[in-house]
Amino acid sequence: MISCRMFFVPLIWSFVILFTFEAKLTATTPEAIKDSITKASLYLRTYGQEPDGSFSPQSGPAITALAAAALVRTGTSADSPMVLRAVEYLLTFQQSDGGIYQRESAVANYETSIAILALHECNTSGRYDEIIQKARRFLTAIQWDESEGNTYADPEYGGAGYGRHERPDLSNTAFLIDALKGVGASSDDPAIQRALIFVSRSQNLEGVYDILEVATKNPDGGFYYTPANGGESQAGTTPTGGLRSYGSMTYSGLRSMIYAGVSANDPRVVAAIKWLGRHYTFAENPGMGDAGLFYYFHTAAKALHVLGQDQFIDADGKAHDWRKDLAGVLLSTQHDNGSWVNNNSRWLEGDANLVTSYALLALSYCQASTIE
Repeated sequence: MISCRMFFVPLIWSFVILFTFEAKLTATTPEAIKDSITKASLYLRTYGQEPDGSFSPQSGPAITALAAAALVRTGTSADSPMVLRAVEYLLTFQQSDGGIYQRESAVANYETSIAILALHECNTSGRYDEIIQKARRFLTAIQWDESEGNTYADPEYGGAGYGRHERPDLSNTAFLIDALKGVGASSDDPAIQRALIFVSRSQNLEGVYDILEVATKNPDGGFYYTPANGGESQAGTTPTGGLRSYGSMTYSGLRSMIYAGVSANDPRVVAAIKWLGRHYTFAENPGMGDAGLFYYFHTAAKALHVLGQDQFIDADGKAHDWRKDLAGVLLSTQHDNGSWVNNNSRWLEGDANLVTSYALLALSYCQASTIE
């Protein structure tokens, strides 16, 4: 029996966000966004950073990397003491194989991918070029490819997991693609094209890219967590045994396909956009309620930016200024001290440093002039 609480809590959260969003809708001016960013940056500098330069060091280097990237993307100088100390801390995790991760870490792909993105943002005058290239080689070396007996027929092929032998998933694979594109890889880079195979297999779409029967049980065009090990969705299964699509993975899949050079009229892109049009919202992470909500905000903002459209058309044909919509939600839910935090702590979103970094990254794409 399913508890009513499972439906009730996300619903209440959605009403709270929507209510405050409506109340402060007019506050999404460039000046208001800039003020929000200033408050958040002050929070991270005053309350978030430890004396050694880290942010939430109990979680390893990833949150420090996200915070550094978010700060620089939203206007903090890469040469500021706060950012330099964060990068100095981050580089203490550089390993002899080129990866940037905790020793004996099971999340080496995740940590190294985010570290690359942070170093790329902070790489004034090319000072981190060599470190970035070593980390890039490490990432491609741990991708699921032919090197350890994998073949194209394997559902894992092309994907990235948390570490070398960890089951691949769409979130980690999207981070891999983001990192490679961030440091200048072309769409036809072999590692990105291998990753595209895995990304395509993570979509609920019947066709030549599907090698799993599960896609026929829920062919709605959205994306789920992983096709490996028979397939898994964090949103659960349908009554017919299909894997439920959800918002954060569908935006991740769409962005990854665009980065891999998939055209706008490709059936995979068309189906993903149709799914997102049916579930356009920033009141929740569609299919997941408030779980992973700020990860969703960042992922959606980056994907919509990469899509290159100022207006997003939903399934009813209504045009949405997605930047204004998302900024409205973020500005209305920012705490007085400048931070954000999710009431649902799943996936570490009870950590204000992590969530504030996600929010800043999302806001960086809501600004009128957005850097790449």
